[in-house]
Amino acid sequence: MAGSLTWLGHASFRLDTPGGKRVYLDPWLSGPTCPDSEREPERIDAIAVTHGHGDHAGEVVDLHRRFSCPVVAQVELARWLGQAGVADDKAVGFNKGGTVDVGGVRFTLTHAFHSSSTPDGGYAGEAAGFVITLEDSTVVYAAGDTCVFGDMRLIGELYEPDLAILPIGDHYTMGPREAAKALELLGVKRCVPCHWGTFPLLHGRPEQLAELAPGVDVAQIQPGETVAL
Repeated sequence: MAGSLTWLGHASFRLDTPGGKRVYLDPWLSGPTCPDSEREPERIDAIAVTHGHGDHAGEVVDLHRRFSCPVVAQVELARWLGQAGVADDKAVGFNKGGTVDVGGVRFTLTHAFHSSSTPDGGYAGEAAGFVITLEDSTVVYAAGDTCVFGDMRLIGELYEPDLAILPIGDHYTMGPREAAKALELLGVKRCVPCHWGTFPLLHGRPEQLAELAPGVDVAQIQPGETVAL
């Protein structure tokens, strides 16, 4: 079974792994660009959360309660999610550089440059990204909300991602110009852009990134569409 990645709008993704797991990344299923067909998940085997802002973490507790799934996040954010209703034995808190295994899928927490606070204004540690290693050794790097930073080169050298999920909307994250430099630093040849088009402020577009990053397969997909891994 091959894995697949479905964009659910904004920075939300459904990752179907080769081993049959269904991982949700930063699920904001009530967001304005999430397709109606994706607002009610059939199942969730794990949730990964990059930081505490409401458009990334705001629905995690409700989804956990419905599916009793593990929630993987930076340790302070995981602690807040536990206080908000995620079961103690399901809140998987760790920190940058660390790796945890959830049902055969490995999550490594990486740096990201962004702010992070919980929907109620609480402390959520630092924003982060994930290197996700699937059962067949496919590696997906989900940068989270961030600008470009030089240590992306180290992420590329250490983990050799097959595909990068990068924000490109500008204003709150990097735009296409910085994302093109991120792809160069990572040395990755496939990219799924996100965090664009949700609101007028997020004006970066995949076609701009594709023009700035020749030789990279930039997926120009719409919410609800899927790419194979």
